[in-house]
Amino acid sequence: MCRSIKTLRPPQLAEEATEEEIRAAALQYVRKVSGFRAPAAHNREAFERAVDAVAAATAELLGGLEVRGKAVREAAG
Repeated sequence: MCRSIKTLRPPQLAEEATEEEIRAAALQYVRKVSGFRAPAAHNREAFERAVDAVAAATAELLGGLEVRGKAVREAAG
């Protein structure tokens, strides 16, 4: 969907994604979906709430994933 959103799970990242990386991905997603790079003042609150919600959902998803396989063990080791 959006090429600037990078994969945030191992083995793409050797360690867990940071809060900053998760928020950056959420911001890119909301920008893409809304069509706004930066929202107008009257849309700013809704935009920020959406970024917060997407970041929280992303963190929950990443926290619940179980990634198996040789590549993951090598990245973690």
